[in-house]
Amino acid sequence: MGATDRFPVAGGNAPGRSMGEQWWVERAILEARRHGLPRTLYDLTLKAVNTAVVFKILRGVWIERPDPAFLDCPGPYAPMFLPEKMVRDFARDPASGMSERFVEEALSKGDECFGFLERGTLASYGWYSSRPTRIDPPDLRLRFSGEYVYMYKGFTHPRSRGQRLHAIGMTLALREYLSRGRRGLVSYVESNNFDSLKSCRRMGYAEFGSVYVIQISGRYLAHSSRGCRRFGFRVEPIPAA
Repeated sequence: MGATDRFPVAGGNAPGRSMGEQWWVERAILEARRHGLPRTLYDLTLKAVNTAVVFKILRGVWIERPDPAFLDCPGPYAPMFLPEKMVRDFARDPASGMSERFVEEALSKGDECFGFLERGTLASYGWYSSRPTRIDPPDLRLRFSGEYVYMYKGFTHPRSRGQRLHAIGMTLALREYLSRGRRGLVSYVESNNFDSLKSCRRMGYAEFGSVYVIQISGRYLAHSSRGCRRFGFRVEPIPAA
């Protein structure tokens, strides 16, 4: 009998255990089954640390060659770099996953949005930047080599998921940036986001290093591993206005 049979489902009663404790136990069991015990313990430890201080480990990833498997777009979707007016219009819709404030900042620094339209509706998109870009937490920004383009804020509407639109969009955008003389794309994934790391590997990304960020007494400290040097990949606090 499976391990889940020994635990009540969410919403059931567990003697001596609160609903919150029960939810965390069930989630830990599911995570351990999906990613293995060592990764689950790593994830829980990192989350526990972040209840006291901000501590992030960012895995830098890069790609330089388009994978032919992700160059064919499904029929209902039209891929393109979205015009500025179209992006601003989509930002007014809360379902788009991007706010008007975010779009204003992104466009002001020359960032581009590559997306897919389905009969005029925004189905998926990703943002691409050639300049230092704000990350999370928002008082930090990422710097990287000018030879590369930074890919960030990928989003696919729930109705269009399962069509590999993120991988196809990234590959088509990569092909375009290579034609403009860039060497490839860079991005990052938080070290305990195992699903996204796995997805990046399937798309052809490779890891090149890590950035460690911690906030102590309101001050950020960041360290980039040796592999980040080639890409100029580092995080810095944004000076107060």
